[in-house]
Amino acid sequence: QVQLVESGGGSVQAGGSLRLSCKASGFIVSWRCMGWFRQAPGKEREGVAKTVISAGETLVADSGLGRFAISGDIARHTLYLEMNNLKPEDTAMYYCAATFFDGSCDGVSDSDFRVWGQGTQVTVSS
Repeated sequence: QVQLVESGGGSVQAGGSLRLSCKASGFIVSWRCMGWFRQAPGKEREGVAKTVISAGETLVADSGLGRFAISGDIARHTLYLEMNNLKPEDTAMYYCAATFFDGSCDGVSDSDFRVWGQGTQVTVSS
């Protein structure tokens, strides 16, 4: 069974850091295009970052450039999102997601992410 389980969310003050984890099961993460998304109350879901771990390919959205980093641990079947210098506007539910594409995230759209975790809440206070 294909499954993603996120953890690591919490409440922090502005300027703080969090590392989100996403444990995958039912498929091999190493060459799969995977990513992180977030959705704040009243706003549309937006992509935060995506990666193919074994390809060393990472793409971070403008909102997280210089502050967020996406990575993975193949042996642990886990995807990470390291978030630094958090801002109140980063407050959202964060979701891990996976496509069924291997090799590259190039050309992959948000609608191609078909497997989703349950989400983990990140709250940043000013």
